[in-house]
Formats: sequence, C-alpha cells, structure tokens
Amino acid sequence: MDLLRFITAGSVDDGKSTLIGRLLYDTDSIKVDQLETIQKQSKNKSEGEIDLALFTDGLRAEREQGITIDVAYKYFNTDKRKFIIADAPGHIQYTRNMVTGASNSDLIIILVDARLGVIEQTRRHTILASLLQLPHVVVTINKMDMVDFSQEVYDSIVTEYSKMAESLNIKDVKFIPISALNGDNIVNPSANTPWFKGETLLHLLENVNVAQDINYDESRFPVQYVIRPQSDDLHDYRGYAGKVLSGTYKKGDRVTILPDGIDSVIEAVEVHGAEVEEAFAPQSAVIRLKDDIDINRGDLIIKQSDIIKVSQDIQATLCWMDNRPLVKGNKYLLQVQSKRVRCVIKEINYKIDVNTLERHEDFDQVGLNDVVNVTIKTASPIAYDSYNTLRANGGAILIDETAHTTVAGCMLQ
Repeated sequence: MDLLRFITAGSVDDGKSTLIGRLLYDTDSIKVDQLETIQKQSKNKSEGEIDLALFTDGLRAEREQGITIDVAYKYFNTDKRKFIIADAPGHIQYTRNMVTGASNSDLIIILVDARLGVIEQTRRHTILASLLQLPHVVVTINKMDMVDFSQEVYDSIVTEYSKMAESLNIKDVKFIPISALNGDNIVNPSANTPWFKGETLLHLLENVNVAQDINYDESRFPVQYVIRPQSDDLHDYRGYAGKVLSGTYKKGDRVTILPDGIDSVIEAVEVHGAEVEEAFAPQSAVIRLKDDIDINRGDLIIKQSDIIKVSQDIQATLCWMDNRPLVKGNKYLLQVQSKRVRCVIKEINYKIDVNTLERHEDFDQVGLNDVVNVTIKTASPIAYDSYNTLRANGGAILIDETAHTTVAGCMLQ
C-alpha cells in the first residue's frame, strides 16, 4: 500500500482535533485501552458521548486549554492506503509548527467554521500552503449541523475561498461539507446533505493521486551512505545508498556527481539487496558506478542531461523558528537533504506578510514565526533546485552550530 501524509489546519475551535479523532474512531484505528481511557476523561461521559479531540490533544496543557499547541502525529490505515496525519496548531504564534508539519505533507485539510466562513486564519493557512507548494488542498466546511446543513452557506464559502485559491495559483482544491462531531460526510455520505454530490473525506483521502506529484523527468539522488564492505567476497564493492527523490535510474545511465561535476556511468542499481533494471522515486536504492570516484555523503547524483543549480550564493524564503532574532551576518549550518555546509546570512531582503503576501523592506527585526526572503552565502558550492520547480530537492533547514537546533525552514529559489 502507498502512503499519504496530510496535515490539518484551521482556526482555534474549528474542530481539527475532533475531525482527526472522528477519522480514527470511524476507521477502528483506536486501541481498546486507549478508547476506555478517553471515555473516562470525556466531559460528557454521563451522556455516553466521547470527546474525540482527546485522541490527538496529547499534551496536558492542550487538554486544559482546549487548544492544540504542538504538532501531533497520528497513524492509521484502511484497506487502500496508509496515512500519517499532522494535527497543526491554529494560533499565529505557532506558525513554525504548521510549517514543520506541512513540509513533508502531500495534502492539507483546511477547516472552515460554517458559522464564521473564510476568516483571517483561513487566509493565512492557505497562503502558507501556497508558499509550501502543497499539491492538494481539501477545504472541509465544518459544523454544518449548526447552520442546519444550509447549501446556501456552503456555496457562499466555496465561492469566496475559490477566488482566493485562484489568486494564489492553487490548482487542486476540493470542498466537503461536514460535521466532525457527528460524522457527516467523514466516512459515509450524510443524509443531511442530499444536495452534495461529492466524495466523503475518507474516500477522497484514499483515492487522491499522489503518484502524479512525483517528478519523473528530473533525476535526483542524494548520497546518504557510502557502502564499502571490504570483505573477501565483496573486496571491490563500492555502493552509494540513498533515496531517489525524483526521476529514475538504471544501468548504463550517464550521470554527473555534484557539486564536483564528475561524470560516470551507472554499473548497477540495487533495491532491497538485489540488482534491478530500474529504481525510481520514491524508492530507496544503492547505485554502483563504473569509475572509482571520491563520493561522500551529501553529494548528488543526477543524469548528465539534467539541469540543476550549483552555487554558493542562494536566495531563500525561510520561516524563522528560533526565539532569538535573525540578524544579518549570523552563521549557521545549511542542510539540503544529506548535504550540510557552513553558511552566513548575507542579506535579509524583505519580510513577507503571511496574511496578505505583501513584501515589507522596512522592518525592525526578524523574530519567531516571521517569514522572510534572504540571501545565504555557503562555505562551499551546493547543488539544489528551486523549491517551486522541484519541491523534493528545494527544501532546506538552518541549524544553530552550537545548540544543534533547527532555527529555520527554507524554500530555496
């Protein structure tokens, strides 16, 4: 079975945690002992109701305040697909948490309260989804039971959101009227919305085509590990292990190793310890070359015909995740896939308003959760792609050298 990673986002009390709880509950993905614990903790246990949000709001502070603070990851599967869910906070001060959860997601579910419609946080989450180039957006219009399942309310929200999505060039947007609390249109079609002819949420999640999001035209293979057994049986064996980010690799392909720009030819490709005709994204594989080349962790193997950027001066849009402000001249480690190099913030070009996408060149400082465009100077050249062109090889992180903590998520340009 393939895997779908998705994230939920929305304003406070839009019902994100309840929606995930409903998905887990209705797909029988909750263990008996966990269900018994939640039943005891539910506020309405005297009435026999279960507080579905408690399945995901794991921190004590989250349960006490009734809000989501950290990204909670949950796992479940059906007969058709495996799922990893990231339940992201809705508060603006937790923007970094949402960026973290969305960076590896294939799809985002944005919840809209049917009573409130499209609000500022809806716009902010949609803008972040467009910045992070999430391929699929599902807008679930929740709490339809509180507006008497009005088609007029639903249509109004669809119209308003569609205009915003078009202005942000978001191509794949689906809308579903739901009640997470009662389960309407989550797993089974709801009798309360006979006017809605679309898919239920689970059916959509099971059938969304994520394979079409993989780029098979540009081949990228970052080396994670160099295999040299140096045993009697494998005295001359030298293999390069990693994950195929995009494209395909097969025996006889002419390749270039970056950033040094050395050319070679693939002698063999292995998957699961056996030679295969071809390895393709997103498989993990081992590539063996005909030439003995000094290749290290972090080097990138691409096909000779492919075009890629190799530079020490890099522009990037980044979300600042550290409590200390970002300052021009600060030094960090830049990590792109398995490649890690020292770098310095050469320029802070402008700050991006995540509510409007407006650029501001006049600002005091860059603080926690700010999104800015910067120029980074690296100590040595790195090979990378524009995030907008090839998301798989255009994402990076900045790491504090002394604390070894991630201070920013980057989208390279």
